Amino acid sequence: MATPLTADRLVSALRAEGVTVVEHTGWRTNNRKHKGSWGPVNGVMIHHTVTSGTTSTVNLCFNGHSGLPGPLCHGVIAKDGTVHLVGHGRANHAGTGDPDVLSAVVAERTALPSPHQRTADGNTRFYGFECVNLGDGEDPWPEAQLDAIARASAALCRAHGWSAASVIGHKEWTSAKIDPRGFAMADLRARIAERLTGRPSAQPGSTAPATPRYQPFPGADWFRRQPKSPVVTALGRRLVAVGCSAYASGPGPQWTEADRRSYAKWQRKLGYTGTDADGWPGAKSWAALKVPYTSGA
Repeated sequence: MATPLTADRLVSALRAEGVTVVEHTGWRTNNRKHKGSWGPVNGVMIHHTVTSGTTSTVNLCFNGHSGLPGPLCHGVIAKDGTVHLVGHGRANHAGTGDPDVLSAVVAERTALPSPHQRTADGNTRFYGFECVNLGDGEDPWPEAQLDAIARASAALCRAHGWSAASVIGHKEWTSAKIDPRGFAMADLRARIAERLTGRPSAQPGSTAPATPRYQPFPGADWFRRQPKSPVVTALGRRLVAVGCSAYASGPGPQWTEADRRSYAKWQRKLGYTGTDADGWPGAKSWAALKVPYTSGA
């Protein structure tokens, strides 16, 4: 859990990540605080607008409508990748959703449960970005827009120390919604995870991603499939380097029980206990280990 960023820190975080930001008049005090709290926050929620046109969409999201007063999000992400800030504080974007999904986001688990219940207040817990798209599965998602979604999400994750698992789609929060439609949230989270392995980059629109310094977290389930990969070798070498080796030989590319025992030592070194130190990598302990990037993954 985290305290929401101030308006100034939000703008700074977005711009440091290379996001082109437009601050609309009155956005800093445009909120629904009289209807409930905003925070502690746990993640970022992505939506599509079912609209076209930047100006009309920004106005709609700032003001809302008779059935749903604004703001309808914190930022509108246009087709050209510009992020238009329209609200700061509680916004009408997430509605109610599944508390089990919220628990998974809080724990930064890579696998989300299917949403069934609608009893948790998402407007309290999430930042929200509305992305201009008709949501019909045919309206394209330009690269500039997808890049901006990843950058904006990464900016908030970086500011709060969250992993990419803290970013979800509205459809992952409640079965009553289908947004965003037209790209996979898993692909978006992979983009965000890659950005979080390096430093912020103030180069919006670049289509040639820099090689990350550290290996993105491949996900908890990846290790349980007993992979054979250069990533496992790089992981083992880092564990040896930090004094957490349980290897009789190696390490090598095949995930083995020795890797799991070595990783458990690392988790205990970080202060984890019980099932949190069972040797199966998690996003936070992985980030702390700083496994070097390998192109042969």
